Amino acid sequence: MRVTVLGSGSRGNAILVETEGTRVLVDAGFSGRDLERRLLAVGVDPTTLAALLITHDHGDHTRGMGVAARRWGVPLHLTDLTRNVCRALLDGTENVRPYTSAAPVEIGGLTVTPFLTVHDAVDPVAVTVTETATGEKLGIATDLGRATATVRHALQACHVLVLESNHDEIMLRESHYPWSVKARIGGSHGHLSNRAAAELARELYHDELCAVVLAHLSENANHPALAHDVVGETLERLRYAGSLAVAPQEQPMETIDVTRLRKLRLPQQMTLF
Repeated sequence: MRVTVLGSGSRGNAILVETEGTRVLVDAGFSGRDLERRLLAVGVDPTTLAALLITHDHGDHTRGMGVAARRWGVPLHLTDLTRNVCRALLDGTENVRPYTSAAPVEIGGLTVTPFLTVHDAVDPVAVTVTETATGEKLGIATDLGRATATVRHALQACHVLVLESNHDEIMLRESHYPWSVKARIGGSHGHLSNRAAAELARELYHDELCAVVLAHLSENANHPALAHDVVGETLERLRYAGSLAVAPQEQPMETIDVTRLRKLRLPQQMTLF
């Protein structure tokens, strides 16, 4: 399995997941033209996508979904409630495949398992993506609101975590946002702070965790180095030996080769002569 965060933040989110035979795009929060630019930048022809799956109705996750589905002929997976709220982005010609949080979605060699979050959207989910052949598991956990028991259970045993680390609590309090926006972001239906992300990373840590990507950072109430330090210090205390990165907003980050990282994490075997 390979994972590429094409961009993440309040101005757009999209994550590419690939196996040898299947490519799935989770969320399409950029314009169709920008999505195409980002995919081509990582060497992917958009018409080779097997599916586009939308997690919830907010524009930074849906902006380009209709254009992408129509232009590239990609099946569009979303819940009925999300489809209803986003109907202005669709013209009825898309190949829409409704899903619910009650059952996994099988797409080629990948199993996408949605689970409910408490984010302030109409029907929000987060997802895990598992490669059937290898068992390699990715957790995409942004726009959580808070880390509920459902969220913590669903994200167990992930090899890669894309984890929301939206804001620093002090920076949010001192930001120029109106009080109502600050309350929404920092509330139980908004976004995880760096400190909350670190606590969730601590709970989800296990010996086979290979990579953590901090995502959906606020441009006005956070800083990449600060998020990295807060979560990194927690992981360091656990003797975490994997990678830790912060997803940028403006361009794709380096592709994570999950298979290669898992091999690096395996104990070296002794050779007998």
